[in-house]
Amino acid sequence: MALALYLLGAFLFDVANNRNFQWGVVARYLIDTSIMVGLLRTIGLTIVAVSVGLLLGVVIALLNISRNPVLGAIGRLYVWFFRGTPLLVQLIFWFNLSALYPRLWLSLGFGASLGSVDTNTVITPFVAALLGLGLHAAGYIAEIVRGGILGISKTQREAASALGMSPFTQFRKVIWPQAFRIILPALGNRFIAELKDTSLVSVIAIPDLLYSAQLIYSQNYQTMPLLLVATIWYLIAVTVLTFIQKQLERRVQLAGAERQAKT
Repeated sequence: MALALYLLGAFLFDVANNRNFQWGVVARYLIDTSIMVGLLRTIGLTIVAVSVGLLLGVVIALLNISRNPVLGAIGRLYVWFFRGTPLLVQLIFWFNLSALYPRLWLSLGFGASLGSVDTNTVITPFVAALLGLGLHAAGYIAEIVRGGILGISKTQREAASALGMSPFTQFRKVIWPQAFRIILPALGNRFIAELKDTSLVSVIAIPDLLYSAQLIYSQNYQTMPLLLVATIWYLIAVTVLTFIQKQLERRVQLAGAERQAKT
């Protein structure tokens, strides 16, 4: 224990006093306007991607546990594809979709067409980032939600059915509130992972936190200090999200305990 503390102290002392870290440059750019805008864009991308992933993930999870073999196959195929291919590949694919479909057609079916639009007009880099992040997140969240739903006792569903609840009402009032308590820790971890995954959108020129830092050091050649700036903000964001996650878990558990006590 003493040796570990000594080594940690020696490391921190070296980091604080090593001039190569250029802490003055780090401090100068820590709240730079472009860095802050990039940070806000990173947070926004994360929130939207996880929201899309959660909504779509719940649907895919329900397809996965469906007794209908076709619906079950669709759900499993979605999870297989979007979890089986790297996020970076998916981002680049959506960014270059116009190479496959130069124009997107709006059709009513049976040959009726409402016209077409240039693909690059619709699939902008920002839209490509949201598609890549959201669809990829849905593949993971679907499995998280599926595990939570399957963790609910079968007797709960039978009791809800005996009370005359419709399948939708059963899911909304009985299954989902209990499943949410089960999946919350994993869902919080997915949120944090998604925040870090947004750094990959820099490859399609989305000015997120990392890309904003890259733009600056490409001009002033202060590569390491700007990477430290990005690292510090990622750590701050993850720390805040972790705190929020723990508080939310505590409140959900307390609410569940109070509900059980009343019954």
